[in-house]
Amino acid sequence: MELVEQIWTGSGLYQIGAGQLVMLGVCLLLLYLGIVRRFEPLLLVTIGFGGLLSNIPGVEIATGDGLLHLSYIVGIETGAFPLIIFMGVGALTDFGPLLANPRTLFLGAAAQFGIFATLLGALGLTQLGVMDFSLREAAAIGIIGGADGPTAIYVAGQLAPNLLGAIAVAAYSYMALVPLIQPPIMKLLTTESERKIEMVQLREVSTAERIIFPLLLLLLVALLLPSAAPLLGMLCFGNLMRECGVVERLSNTTQNALINIVTIFLGLAVGSKLSAEQFLVPSTLGILVLGMVAFAIGTASGVIMGKLLNKISTQPINPLIGAAGVSAVPMAARVANKVGLDANPHNILLMHAMGPNVAGVIGSAVAAGIMIMFAS
Repeated sequence: MELVEQIWTGSGLYQIGAGQLVMLGVCLLLLYLGIVRRFEPLLLVTIGFGGLLSNIPGVEIATGDGLLHLSYIVGIETGAFPLIIFMGVGALTDFGPLLANPRTLFLGAAAQFGIFATLLGALGLTQLGVMDFSLREAAAIGIIGGADGPTAIYVAGQLAPNLLGAIAVAAYSYMALVPLIQPPIMKLLTTESERKIEMVQLREVSTAERIIFPLLLLLLVALLLPSAAPLLGMLCFGNLMRECGVVERLSNTTQNALINIVTIFLGLAVGSKLSAEQFLVPSTLGILVLGMVAFAIGTASGVIMGKLLNKISTQPINPLIGAAGVSAVPMAARVANKVGLDANPHNILLMHAMGPNVAGVIGSAVAAGIMIMFAS
């Protein structure tokens, strides 16, 4: 009997609490969204499984010297994992549409307005006593509006590691829900005739332009805003490897094996922070709500800037591509293309939308640098 009692008291069923049961349900939901609904499966599957491991009583893999805890310390506390992923994103990104139509840079910049609006909103709610966020925490929450998971994780790791799990889940959830969140906002802010606007074919971008751009971008931004240099530098390095044509092996490794390996450990490490005591707190609901507001404002700001550019530009610009100014690459561009096709079956906006989409990646990195510089 003593042996049976010892086995029972040492089991997870005996030790588990109500909060852990709730979090196990949340993690299973993340796995469902990733596997069945295919919402950002590369991250939601790994984050969800890491969360399962961190909420099973007696499992030490997410604490102390456990693999997931060590992955968090080595990869996220240092900022290494998000930076390596940004290098992979750079190697996967074609800046050609942005270079062919530089005006779309304004659309990517406008979409970052949601980041700063949410920062002010979080601080305002704190002043009113509704929430309790410090400046560093508010800055980390605001970056969700850029719809850029690695950037959100990087900023949260630097400014508010205690909120990392909630911020990461919010950022990747809203990225995954782009096809559901963005179309109603896009349709609300545009007319039928605006959605039917066809854009002229993009010009061919030379190899020299493609090689010079990442170098020029890094030097200009980093010299003005050094705190943005880590994220932007890795993005530019990855893109230079892609475009220079002399390091194909390195570029291919970065685009495939390296980014995949880091994505696995990044997701598991983030999932290790989905413990009940860290996640099931009032601030988590505030983060989810503020993140949604940030993303909605970013989408709306991009569309409104698109309408403005269409008014003052000699060549027509479909305002729908402004919604792609958030950093969800390439999903936001595909959504803009789909909404445009619904209004006009001959309206192919995908490549035009990729311009503001990649501009949004640059914009979110710059916004992250600004947040870190002023909130640190």
